[in-house]
Amino acid sequence: MFKVQSCGGLLCVTPRLIWTRRIAQLLVGLFLYGIAIAMMVRAGIGVAPWDVLTQGLNRQTGISFGLLTVIIGAVVLLLWIPIRQKPGVGTVLNVLLIGPAADVGLAVIPQQHEPVLQGLLFVAGLALLAVATGLYIGARLGPGPRDGLMTGIHQRWGWKLWIVRTGIEVTVLTVGWLLGGQVGIGTLAFALLVGPMVGVTLPLLTVPLPRVGASPAAPAAEAAAAPESAAAPEVAPESAGEVTA
Repeated sequence: MFKVQSCGGLLCVTPRLIWTRRIAQLLVGLFLYGIAIAMMVRAGIGVAPWDVLTQGLNRQTGISFGLLTVIIGAVVLLLWIPIRQKPGVGTVLNVLLIGPAADVGLAVIPQQHEPVLQGLLFVAGLALLAVATGLYIGARLGPGPRDGLMTGIHQRWGWKLWIVRTGIEVTVLTVGWLLGGQVGIGTLAFALLVGPMVGVTLPLLTVPLPRVGASPAAPAAEAAAAPESAAAPEVAPESAGEVTA
């Protein structure tokens, strides 16, 4: 049983409830992220850069898309070692859960061939991915492995973040395309739209954390307030594996 304390006639959320929400939000977000990736893949009009790489490797090796997502995420996570990045529980679960969720989605979502249906499925997948990103990043339990690699390189050597991100994503996109991954209008749409869309969902879904020195009698409304901009992640979400994430 969770204990809800009384705060001046109002109900206030305890640390246990906040932690429970963070874990639940992380797990739901990662599952939906994998489903969103599967929707965009089945749309067949192009996918995000990391998904292009995963598709290319899938076509060359026959290994399932989801398993390749896990493998690529694990390899990227190993690259955190020389740049001295420390993963959070969300980082590890990102590596382990998005791939299997994507395989579930690929198993139940049929491939689309009609242009209208392709467009609708891609748009729905992109919208779901924006919500899923807000959920899992908003849980504040660690970035995805690809975003962590980008920010780690930025912090370690001082290179501009947009240069690091562009360099990495152009590289994986090119390699994936050469291996047979699908590049199309969906790839461009993802690049242009995912940042602004997550900019909407992330502030709405970020879990508020208790402020240091806050009075235990502070009203619940303050505890539920949107986080300060300084607490928000500085980078757009990665496409985890294809996505991000």
